[in-house]
Amino acid sequence: MKKRLLALAAFCLATPAFADPGAPAINEPGGLPSGYALVWADEFQNDGLPDASRWTYDTDRNRDGWYNNELQYYSPARRENARAENGVLIIEARREDMSRARDWGRQHFTSSRMVTRGLARWTYGFFEIRAKLPCGYGAWPAIWMLPAGADTSWPGGGEIDIMEHVGQEPGVVHGTVHTGAHNHANNTHLSATTTIPDTCDAFHNYQLTWTPDRIVIGVDDRNYYQYSRDAAGGHASWPFDSPQFLLLNVAVGGWGGDDAARLAETEFPQRMEVDYVRVYQAPP
Repeated sequence: MKKRLLALAAFCLATPAFADPGAPAINEPGGLPSGYALVWADEFQNDGLPDASRWTYDTDRNRDGWYNNELQYYSPARRENARAENGVLIIEARREDMSRARDWGRQHFTSSRMVTRGLARWTYGFFEIRAKLPCGYGAWPAIWMLPAGADTSWPGGGEIDIMEHVGQEPGVVHGTVHTGAHNHANNTHLSATTTIPDTCDAFHNYQLTWTPDRIVIGVDDRNYYQYSRDAAGGHASWPFDSPQFLLLNVAVGGWGGDDAARLAETEFPQRMEVDYVRVYQAPP
């Protein structure tokens, strides 16, 4: 968990939340709710660049540098950093310069930040992403959502972190919600964690159930985090009645670990592999 600059752009990286004694940790059965139907998916069956009808790329901060002391350059539509291969999406962070790119910000790592922004967005639903994560020091993979409605501010528009994992804490998976009332900038953040010892050796199902009254995050049909609507808190507490889009990325540095000596010892490339992304919704 690292300090965030207060002058935030709308599409900053999923921000880590500090451990909180009042964090909404739970332990209950999860999985696909009864009656929900598949409305969107990517199974990554076609080798090559990700499907351009489903995914685009966020590169907005490459020249100026990304937040949270991150060290990567996010490339657009570059197979070395994002590709489908044998039915799996690979998002790969590499130790290399992109000095030939016009927006290069003197980073010494490349990676990819894939988004459905402008292509697909949802209000409520069950989201399941089956993935295997990198565990090298400095790697910071994330599966998360940001607002696509009228309020795209941070944190006011709301952020849902379905999965964050950092290389300096192998096996510890974080679920977090950020809102105007609950975010680490004012020390009111709320999060919970679960431990998955083989998260970097095996695929696991990272899951979000988002309804008009509750956000629940789990892994492999077991929920460990919940955030409920507070009617008295208004939009500042619950901005989650508007559409959001999905992001998949692997950052380098920042919360993943930015000690130069330790990072120099990390073997790259570092990969997040995604078997599928599926979105289900309740019938109207």
